[in-house]
Amino acid sequence: MSELAVVIVGGGPTGMMLAAELALAEVEAVVLERRESAEVESSRAGGLHARAIEVFDQRGIADRFFAEGKPMQVATFADVTLDLSNFPSRHPYGLGLWQKHIERILNTWVREVGVVVQFGREVTGLAQDDDGVDVQLGDGSSLRAAWVVGCDGGRSLVRRLAGIDFPGWDASVSSIIAEVEMEGEPEFGIRHDERGVNALGPLEDGRVRVVVRDARLEDDCEVALEDVRAAIIAVWGSDFGLASASWISRFTDATRQAAAYRAGRVLLAGDAAHVHSPAGGQGLNLGVQDAVNLGWKLAQVIAGTAPAELLDTYEAERHPVAARALHHTMALIALQRGDDRTVALRDTIAKLLDIDAARDRLAGLVSGLDIHYDLGGTHPLVGRRMPDLDLATASGPVRAYSLFHDARAVLLNLGVPGALDLGTWADRVRLVEASYHGAWELPVLGEVVAPTAVLVRPDGYVAWVGEGSDARLVDALPTWFGPASASPQANDAGR
Repeated sequence: MSELAVVIVGGGPTGMMLAAELALAEVEAVVLERRESAEVESSRAGGLHARAIEVFDQRGIADRFFAEGKPMQVATFADVTLDLSNFPSRHPYGLGLWQKHIERILNTWVREVGVVVQFGREVTGLAQDDDGVDVQLGDGSSLRAAWVVGCDGGRSLVRRLAGIDFPGWDASVSSIIAEVEMEGEPEFGIRHDERGVNALGPLEDGRVRVVVRDARLEDDCEVALEDVRAAIIAVWGSDFGLASASWISRFTDATRQAAAYRAGRVLLAGDAAHVHSPAGGQGLNLGVQDAVNLGWKLAQVIAGTAPAELLDTYEAERHPVAARALHHTMALIALQRGDDRTVALRDTIAKLLDIDAARDRLAGLVSGLDIHYDLGGTHPLVGRRMPDLDLATASGPVRAYSLFHDARAVLLNLGVPGALDLGTWADRVRLVEASYHGAWELPVLGEVVAPTAVLVRPDGYVAWVGEGSDARLVDALPTWFGPASASPQANDAGR
């Protein structure tokens, strides 16, 4: 049996993004998706937050999403819009775009970079040893891979088969979500009742998107058209001529996070690692960023340039980010109740959000622009996203994010030309000589001391800052890109 480098289970946005990251690093990954085709019918998720847009911009594909989506201020809390327009970002806003379009755009791109997607392939079993993982499929066949990544959603079979616990909080509220045909004139808009938020909204093809509270909390509840009808009537007093539904599902506010993001040669990303209410629109955005954090690390381990211990930094960095998003969505759900006490609390918080610092703090969290990985170092840039600066180089002006289209690390020298030397890391990190004149600003934090050099990882986060010298650069390079003596060939951990 031939062995694959990576099998990704699940072909949603997280799985596709991870496969593309690996492909850019010249690691072949096979995506196994149980759906029969790439087509997605539903409008389950409704857009992108600012940091996810920046991630796509780093890969040179943001314009594809802008061609179909609408930039808007999508971050809210306690019915207050968290306006990002004063944030130092090229994209200080969100993007309204249904998930089916996001997935279609991603599917087109990943095929361009050489990703192999096998549809109609359902995983039924896993067995791992020290050297790899055997993957059993529903048709009785099997594959063997050096690594498996579960991107198979909140009910992840990969997570269960890997024996990873999924602690958290059970559901307290439940909602039906559907796309329907109505023969009458719906009362579009949002309504609150004592249990929470209900909404009717128009879709681009004339159908109606319904989100309405449901009294049942069981995970395995089937939802029929008559259940949708009864729920709509309970809120609006009419079903507005509900005739049919092209898609019906349900979701709850169950909130859980994987106790570990890795078990041996099996890793988790996206909803397989964390589930929560869709309130606040965090899920797809978190998953894409999980993928970008994991992809370059896994690629280096497979290439043999970095030890498998580098993968420990994936959980160390991404687990806290998801944990705070889970707590945030739990707070949103609590504030959505319609009883008088909750209304009073919501009004009080709304008044506090008149304070710029409070509003910006929440906006940074929701947008993902304030993410700070604990990478050590004293400069405030270390562990934070690299700003998309307009740089001057010998060959002309360059946007910083254009340097990351190929998902490769960059050592950006903004000081004396030729002052920095990558040595044997030159095959893993690109050295760019440039200049920038102006203040460096970070969302929420504001202006920071301008560095003379920055080492930026492939995911766009700063790993080292030069403050007039190359001090500690020789420590940062092997930490993130393997020892100087490493050569790009598969080692025992990466085979």
